[in-house]
Amino acid sequence: MQEILDWSWVEAQVAETVKLWHAYDARKPLPGPTYSRSDQRIREQAYDRALAEVERESRAKPATPSDRAAARARTTVCFARFSAETLDLAPDAVDLLTEDFLPVGTSLARWARCFDPDLSKEDIVQACRNAWTACGLQPLFGEPIQLTPSILAYSLLYPYTDNYLDQPNIAGSDKHLFSERFRQRLGGDTIQASNQHESALWALVSLIEDQYQRDLHPAVYDCLLAIHRAQEDSISQVSPDGSPSTAQLLQLSCAKGGTSVVADACLSRGHLTPQESRFAFHWGVLLQLGDDLQDIREDMRRDSATLFSRAALLGIPLDRLADQLLSFSDCVASEMDSLPGGSPMLRNLLRMSWRSLIVNAIADSHQFFTRAYLAEIEQSSPFRFKFLRARRKRLTRRRGLYECLFDAFLEDDGKPEFALPIPARPLPAICFD
Repeated sequence: MQEILDWSWVEAQVAETVKLWHAYDARKPLPGPTYSRSDQRIREQAYDRALAEVERESRAKPATPSDRAAARARTTVCFARFSAETLDLAPDAVDLLTEDFLPVGTSLARWARCFDPDLSKEDIVQACRNAWTACGLQPLFGEPIQLTPSILAYSLLYPYTDNYLDQPNIAGSDKHLFSERFRQRLGGDTIQASNQHESALWALVSLIEDQYQRDLHPAVYDCLLAIHRAQEDSISQVSPDGSPSTAQLLQLSCAKGGTSVVADACLSRGHLTPQESRFAFHWGVLLQLGDDLQDIREDMRRDSATLFSRAALLGIPLDRLADQLLSFSDCVASEMDSLPGGSPMLRNLLRMSWRSLIVNAIADSHQFFTRAYLAEIEQSSPFRFKFLRARRKRLTRRRGLYECLFDAFLEDDGKPEFALPIPARPLPAICFD
C-alpha cells in the first residue's frame, strides 16, 4: 500500500516521533564495541599512515590516464587496508564504499561542475552526502544503488536554496518572494525563471519531473513540498531572543530532518509503504539531531536555537541529550532491521555510521559534556577524542579520510560512471559540454 505523504501526514509523524524521543529520555544506549588506549593508538597510527598515503597520491597529479588509473587503484588499496585495520570493515563493506557509494559521489560532482562551475566544493560535498543517504535507502527498499536523475536533482536543490537564504545582504522580502515562487514551481506551476539562480532550480525540478510524472507519482511532489515547508518553518530557529520553546525546537527538527530523508526515500523509486516512510522519517530525524549536535558552536554563534545549543547556553551538560540520541539511533536501527531489503553488512555499516556521527560530534564539542561522560563515551571510539579534534583541525573544510579519497577520485577527468542527462534549457554562464 502506498502512503499519502502530505503535510497532515508530516504533522502526525512529528507528533509520533516526539513521543518516541521522550521515551528514550534517561535511558542508556545499547553497549557497542569498546577500545583500550593501546587499541586506539594502534588505529590512530593506521589512520595517519592512510591519510599521508592518500594525500601523497592526491599531490602527485599524474599526467596520463593510465597513471591516474594506477593512482586510483593504489588509493583504493590504501583505503581498504585502513578500513580493515581501524574500522574492522570486512572486504565486502569496503567494496560497497569504493565501488558503489564513491562512484555516486564522483558522478554527482562531475555533473554539478559541468552544470554550474561556480558551485563550491562545500556545496558539492553537501549534495553528495544527501545522495549517499538516498542511495543507502535503495537496497533497503529492494532497489540497486544508482544515482538517478531525480536523486541528483534533489541533492543539488538545497545547496542552492540554503546559500540564497543564508546571504545577509538579501532583503527578507526578497527571500520570502523567492521561497513563494520556488513553492509554486515545486507544486507544478509554470513560472518563467526571473534570474540565473531560479533557472538552475527550475532545471533541477525538471529533471525530477522527467523521471516521475506528476499524475502518476503524487507522493514525490508531496514530499518536495513538505521539505520546503519544513525549511520555511525552521527559519524561526534563528532568533536572537530564542523565542521557540524547547518543545517547538524538537518539533521543528523532527519536521525538517524527517521530511528531508522521506523525500530521499520517495525519490528512490516513486512511492513508499507505511513501514518504509516511517523508517525514513526517523532516519531523517536522527541525522538532523546528529547535525545539530555537530554544529552546536556554529549555531550558538548564529543565534540559531536547537535542542543542543539551547541546553549549552543554559549551562546544562549535554550528557543526557547525547545518550538520548544514541538510544534513538538504536531504535532507528531496529526499524531498519525489520525492512525486507538490504544485506546485514549494509545495515551494520549504516548503524556504525550513525553512531560514529554522534560520537565524533561529542568529541568535537567536548566542552559541553562532563569529564566523566567523555571518559565513558571515549571508550566506544576507535580513536581518542584528542586525536579526532587534532585531525579535524588539520583537515580544515574536510570531514575525514573518506572525503580525501573522494577528492582524489574527483580529480579524474574520465567519463562519469552513470549516464545523467543535462537539462535541455540553456542557463547563462553554465557549461553543458
